[in-house]
Amino acid sequence: MLMKTTPFHPRLNELNQTGLYGHWAGHLSALRYDLSSKHEYFAVRNSAGFFDTSPLYKYRITGPDSERLLAGMMTRDVRRCRPGQAMYTVWCNDDGYVLEDGVVFRHADDDWLLTAADPNLGYLESLKGRLRVEIEDVSPDYGMLAVQGPRSREILAGLAPEVEGLAFFGLIDAKIGGAPVTLSRTGYTGDLGFEVRVEADDAMGVLDKIIQAGEGHGLRPFGEDALMMLRIEAGLSLINVEFSSARYAFTDAERFTPKELGFGWMLGKGGSQLGEDRPFVGRRAIERELRDGTSRWATVGLWVDWQEYAKLHIDRGLLVPKDENPVGWESMLYGGPDRDERVGYATSLMYSPVLQRHIAIARVRPGHAARSSTGLGSTVHLEVTVDHEYLSVPATTDRLPLYSPARKTSSTPRELAPISSRMENR
Repeated sequence: MLMKTTPFHPRLNELNQTGLYGHWAGHLSALRYDLSSKHEYFAVRNSAGFFDTSPLYKYRITGPDSERLLAGMMTRDVRRCRPGQAMYTVWCNDDGYVLEDGVVFRHADDDWLLTAADPNLGYLESLKGRLRVEIEDVSPDYGMLAVQGPRSREILAGLAPEVEGLAFFGLIDAKIGGAPVTLSRTGYTGDLGFEVRVEADDAMGVLDKIIQAGEGHGLRPFGEDALMMLRIEAGLSLINVEFSSARYAFTDAERFTPKELGFGWMLGKGGSQLGEDRPFVGRRAIERELRDGTSRWATVGLWVDWQEYAKLHIDRGLLVPKDENPVGWESMLYGGPDRDERVGYATSLMYSPVLQRHIAIARVRPGHAARSSTGLGSTVHLEVTVDHEYLSVPATTDRLPLYSPARKTSSTPRELAPISSRMENR
């Protein structure tokens, strides 16, 4: 089968200096456009970049019972999502294990769009029953472009002034160059950013307008390599990396609950008790987990001790590696008096250029996620390989995200706010 291309591909292919592509939901997806993904990364953190998110599956859900369908499916209470808002959520199986995560966009009381990384049409149809709902896979009908970074609002406001007042996770219908678009203040970089949804036939014209508006602002395309760096700093989970879908897992060791994945905030009342009586798939299992305290894991951030990490290499006559490309495997974490007790593992480990530290998203036993009175987490020991030898380096657990600029959620237009003070003394 030939790989599909997105509505933006003809123009983006012209901008791709590397010709490097991966496969995403049957589509070609650029790994990077520049010879160095770090250049693309810094564009997003310092100015602006745009990323083609069109391969996401997109389902339009309409009808008088559309809210009822989604409220009975989603772990988070999507009834709180009003027209003109979007909401990030997960959905589970009957045992309370996460099937997938995604974003719902509510255009009207009975008009929703759901985006997801994996196909979900069959699952949605299985929940429909006699509900008055229409479910349509509109994935090929739209292109989606994420415009991210501190200058993203200024760039888009030159084309669609409505974006100036758009709240975090808000959405609005507008026009760019005469083409109807939906603008949402969403993204996957942990920075100020927006996503533009446009009908496929209008996609190229809208992309060209955005590129023109970005001239003088440092706007440039970025690919999957830079995106992985950005989302790890932002503490954003990725399916098949931070978690596996319970739909495809062979054992419970490959399945995770919302609480274990750090999504306890979706459950209400501090993540320790469900806050309403809404029935949804997996509710009873999640209630038992919260009541009995049976969560096996906690998802945390890690700050690697940079002095000890440097010492491991310098003492062996080596340069200290600082690779921003995330490692492609799990890195074990140890604790106990002799550091011989496995207490978890890092799912995504990298050197952060903006934080200038090795950081990770990690899964640890709940006791190691506890925060002390000083505000610091527990110390664990991260397994690393130096000179072909397994060694370990201390690391401190912390709440996610590790990078959280105020501008991400700020309502102040054109604000170039400093990064979160939580990174001080780290």
